[in-house]
Order: sequence, then C-alpha cells, then structure tokens
Amino acid sequence: MTTTAVRTEGVPLTDGGELRLTVAEPDGAARGGIVVLQEARGVTDSIRLLVTGLAADGWLAVAPHLYRDADAGGDLADGSEAAVAEHVGSLDPRQVMDDCDTAFGWLGDQGFEADRMGVLGFDLGGTVALHVAANRTLGAAITVAGSGIESSPWSSLPALVETAPELTCPWLGIYSEASDTDAVARLRDAAASSGKATDVVFYPSTGYRFDDDPESAAEAWQRVLNWFDAHLR
Repeated sequence: MTTTAVRTEGVPLTDGGELRLTVAEPDGAARGGIVVLQEARGVTDSIRLLVTGLAADGWLAVAPHLYRDADAGGDLADGSEAAVAEHVGSLDPRQVMDDCDTAFGWLGDQGFEADRMGVLGFDLGGTVALHVAANRTLGAAITVAGSGIESSPWSSLPALVETAPELTCPWLGIYSEASDTDAVARLRDAAASSGKATDVVFYPSTGYRFDDDPESAAEAWQRVLNWFDAHLR
C-alpha cells in the first residue's frame, strides 16, 4: 500500500496558539487512526518514518509537535543533550495531554471512534503514551523505550509503575535489554494488574535504543503492526 505525501498542518487552539500536526494518510480508506508521540528530540526523521510506515499499513497517522516554540522547530535532532534536556524539562504535562487530546480530536473529526484510535510513543513519547492510555479512552497503546518507570520526569505526573494499573486499553511495552530490566519487569506486573491485555518484550542492544540493529528494529516494527491489527477493530 502506498501513502500520500507527509504534510504538516496547523490546528488552532483556544489559547490563540497553534498545534502543528505531521500527518500521513493511506492510499484508500483508513482502518483507524494512530497518534504518534515524539521522542525527546522532537518530531524527527525517525518519527516521520513511523508516521509514513503506519500509513503504509492502512492507518491515518498523526504526530503532534509537542515543542511549540519557534526555535525548536519541532525537531532538536542536531541539538546538544543539554538543549534536549532543557526542552523536556520545559514541557507542561497538562499542555502535553491537551495536545494529545487535540490530536485525538483531529482523528475524531475524520470519523474515527475511540476504539479505532491508538497511540504509539517512542522515548519521551513512550512515557506520555502510557499516561494517555491510563487517562483517556482509546483502543490500544504502545510504549517504545519509555522512561520514567519508577521516577517521573515531571513532578505533576506519577511514575509509570503507579500509572500502569489504571490502563484503560491493551498496552504493549517494547524495551532494550540494556535498560533496567528489573524496573521494566515491575512495570510489566503493574500493567498486568490493570486487567487489560498487556505485554512487554525486550530486544538486544548496547543502549536503551535498539533501532540501530536492523533485525531487532524489523521485528519490533512487526510487533507494533500486529498489536494494532489485533486491538483496533
């Protein structure tokens, strides 16, 4: 299945600002809608590839730009670690959740009900994806390499192990074997206590990211597609 060109459009907000959305549509009727949440460096080329890949599999995919300031431009791919940390620290979790709601609302305007919407987040976005899945109604969620498992990056949000028992939908966690596997195991158990379908898988890697290994990346991507296939109907 081919996709239309990726585009970025602005959605006006009630505070007078604008939320940018990077969008990719399938060639034909979409099976559902998926919100893709950015990594710490923003809506990078890697995130755009996720958006286009989901569209190629038949989903209407949209990535909200959580960094609204003009200097960031939605992408800190070439920024220093200090600049990235500064932008992460400057995020207001309430605004982030509002921006996620705007993205889901945009999908709703395209005709999708909540049970045909999913969320996929990588890194920073993986952390947010689990919070979304515990506080909003949707069909499925996936966290890839989400941090904040036992200590939240934001004082106004609990750690993921505290949030996971409140999951409202099926959730898949994908982590590197180089991460704190004991902490991820506790997250797995907390998620299972929600009573929803949950799974956690590990992939070999020398770092917290595993997407630098083509075989691991390909297998993880297939798991992502299978999870949405199974739970968004």
